[in-house]
Amino acid sequence: MSDRPEITIAGRAIGPDHPPYVIAELSANHNGSMDAAFAIIDKAAAAGAAAVKLQTYRADTITLNSARPEFQITSGKWAGQSLYALYESAFTPWEWHKALFDRARARGVTMFSSPFDNTAIDFLEDLNAPAYKIASFEAVDLPLIRYAASTGKPMIISTGMADADEIAEAIAAARDGGCKELAILHCVSGYPAPPGDYNLRLIPDMIARFGLVTGLSDHTLDNTTAIAAVAMGASIIEKHVTLDRNGGGPDDSFSLEPPELIQLCSAARTAWDALGAVDYGRKSSERSNVIFRRSLYFVKALKQGDVITPDSVRSVRPGFGAAPKHLERILGKTMLIDIEAETPVRLDDIAL
Repeated sequence: MSDRPEITIAGRAIGPDHPPYVIAELSANHNGSMDAAFAIIDKAAAAGAAAVKLQTYRADTITLNSARPEFQITSGKWAGQSLYALYESAFTPWEWHKALFDRARARGVTMFSSPFDNTAIDFLEDLNAPAYKIASFEAVDLPLIRYAASTGKPMIISTGMADADEIAEAIAAARDGGCKELAILHCVSGYPAPPGDYNLRLIPDMIARFGLVTGLSDHTLDNTTAIAAVAMGASIIEKHVTLDRNGGGPDDSFSLEPPELIQLCSAARTAWDALGAVDYGRKSSERSNVIFRRSLYFVKALKQGDVITPDSVRSVRPGFGAAPKHLERILGKTMLIDIEAETPVRLDDIAL
């Protein structure tokens, strides 16, 4: 497998040879307001995000309206709700989607979505969605993955909760379905997730193991983990974005606010720029400082034929003389010319 994988979404190349592709996850952070959804799109575009991602489902396409105990949330952030009630309050109305896609297009930012069943894929196809994201909880839904892959669009699969075998199965399902351009995201499906759970050393292992464009879906509370992931090889960074972390919505509390998204887009690019290449050569910013390195200087005046003694030469700044590594070589040797004190040592002036 190639160690330089690449995919393209809406004309933008994504991979290790390109700046990080930052996805602003809108999720439920509109809190039922289309104006809030528009504002998040606007803020994401202004921050420099490459894409805004939706989630396309209805409560009855993702769960059952059941009173049975297994459909009730008893712990964590959403404790006390049924799955149906949670998703009914959090979903993005399908009748908004076209307007949201149009808004993103007008703002110059790519929009795509996570579909949660086949009807969502059909709906998004009618909107000409440029890519599909499979959420972590759906990474085990191999029929859904195959159906999304059958569109021929690029796909991104989040891997939260999936072990190595399940990731391989999801990848195989995407390939079997016809997906040619595929990426995976390392993810921890905690809301929020502590940085210590992320084990970012998995990212280079995933790149080597699966040979795919690899990124991070980050549910930590700040940008540190995401920026560190870029240094570990992440080509995609996905973060939830909200207008107000204290807005009270189901995802607000673990989402970035717009100023933090600006910082993420900038810092992720800086981290990627800093990776550079394996290059032991002198860097452009160093070249003018070479003259200030240490070198050998005569600290006493010497005549032709004089012996160079330890007290007649020193290693000092600047760097116009012979390199300090030559000190032992010249001690005890004789001068070929007269030399003044405070003159750089030149090997050609010494009988070596």
